[in-house]
Amino acid sequence: MASFKPTKIPVYPKLGEKVTQDTLYWKNYKAPVQIKEYGAVSNIDFSPVAPHNFAVTAFSRIHVYGPFSQEPVKTFTRFKDTAYCGRFRSDGQLLVAGCEDSVVRLFDVSGRVALRMFKGHTKAVHVTDFTSDRYQILTGSDDYTCRLWDIPNAAELSTYREHTDYIRCGVTSKLNRDLFITGSYDHTLKVFDARAEKSVMTMDHGQPVESLLLYPSEGLLVSAGGRYVKVWDLLKGGQPLVSLKNHHKTVTCLALGNNGERLLSASLDRHVKVYNTTTYKVVHNFDYAAAILSLALAPDDESIVVGMTNSILSIKHRKHTEESKEIMSQQRRRPSYRVFVKGKNFVPKPDDYLVSKPVKEHLAKYDRELKKFNVSKALDASLEIWLRKKKPEITVGVIKELDRRGTLKNALAGRDEEQLSQLLHFVIGNIVDTRFAPIILTAAEMILDIYKSVIGQSALIDQQLLRLQNILESEINLEQELLEVLGMLDTMFATSVTRKEVPYSDVGRSNGLAQGEASSSRPELQAT
Repeated sequence: MASFKPTKIPVYPKLGEKVTQDTLYWKNYKAPVQIKEYGAVSNIDFSPVAPHNFAVTAFSRIHVYGPFSQEPVKTFTRFKDTAYCGRFRSDGQLLVAGCEDSVVRLFDVSGRVALRMFKGHTKAVHVTDFTSDRYQILTGSDDYTCRLWDIPNAAELSTYREHTDYIRCGVTSKLNRDLFITGSYDHTLKVFDARAEKSVMTMDHGQPVESLLLYPSEGLLVSAGGRYVKVWDLLKGGQPLVSLKNHHKTVTCLALGNNGERLLSASLDRHVKVYNTTTYKVVHNFDYAAAILSLALAPDDESIVVGMTNSILSIKHRKHTEESKEIMSQQRRRPSYRVFVKGKNFVPKPDDYLVSKPVKEHLAKYDRELKKFNVSKALDASLEIWLRKKKPEITVGVIKELDRRGTLKNALAGRDEEQLSQLLHFVIGNIVDTRFAPIILTAAEMILDIYKSVIGQSALIDQQLLRLQNILESEINLEQELLEVLGMLDTMFATSVTRKEVPYSDVGRSNGLAQGEASSSRPELQAT
């Protein structure tokens, strides 16, 4: 008598994301460190100089954190109202910030009191930045104006009144001290030259502009507003290059990562998208617990810092191979290693005799029941909660084996309300899965044939059957729509293909004779 063969569980392809180099790179971060701030985190800015501290603007405070500190190393609280846009200077020694009270404050990073206070705006100042020469400050306000200020004299140099709505973002050129760009809720981006009285270039984003970003070469400009992220070529007069629509809520901030090879965008939809700057396709995605207002990356992508509307600051630090090796060496136990390698290099002698010991085969619970021909109990064993949720392919494999044996109908019959409900729950949850559909459809047809006479006796079973019917009707409708679309595409492809003339062969299609033979044998046709 042949020995019992365990049920063969088919291996199905996993329904998951494709693992790429970007996936491995952007997933190589530790668990996030979360810090509770005093209000929504509206801006994050990293210092350009080591050790690359970062300033977090939240409510009426600006906290400066060290690269690995969970407590602020410096705090600026000299604001009468909500602070905005705390930015470091290129030497990391000064920090500028706007405020709801329309005053711009300049701080020394090593001190606490404001060194300068610039007054001139009439409404909240949401945009502040230093020019590349370090001696001037750009500001943008809700009073529709952007201004340049001289730091040594605390004086206003110039005012531009071209926007017709709030100015909420701006960026200065790092290569030319006179160039800067502003974005407004009037949907426009304007490029200004401090040597000219008016803007030198205007671009229409089409949505209220929330964030701007210049590439290191400053030939390309990225704008974010509404659900769109757009890339503009400044060297071609502001020509639009790409328009991305991968978020389903307003995009609030932008950042460059991986030495300028990746573009990151964050949105109120709680997602951070990573784009390849060559193809502008999404290569990775981060999920967060709340809507995102601010995003910043440390140099060399050592940290990702995200500020959210629920006042949470999330910090992810990159893992290092040295740290992982240290952890592995600490976890390794020397005695166990010696035990495992014991006898590894043993070489048997030519006259040694090998005594083999039969290996006992351990069968799964459903296989043990199948061995005893208890088909109903075997199906019950494969329908256990943890099995059907974590590994549905095992349940499908058992159903397939029962169908192959011709005992599936016996296994499905004779069930009470609870057992039938579990079975229908599994069928409903997996019937639309293309991997399992052929087997589960066979089981569903048998269930309906067996229990059609008792329909109406249980409200729970009737509800599940109605749900199964709705799912099947929905799938049928989708297939019909797909067939209609396929027909449309076939028509379009058929009309778009260029027609080629087919050369006539020398053999007639009617009787297989050559053209000369056909003409000679039918002279009356030649005459007509």
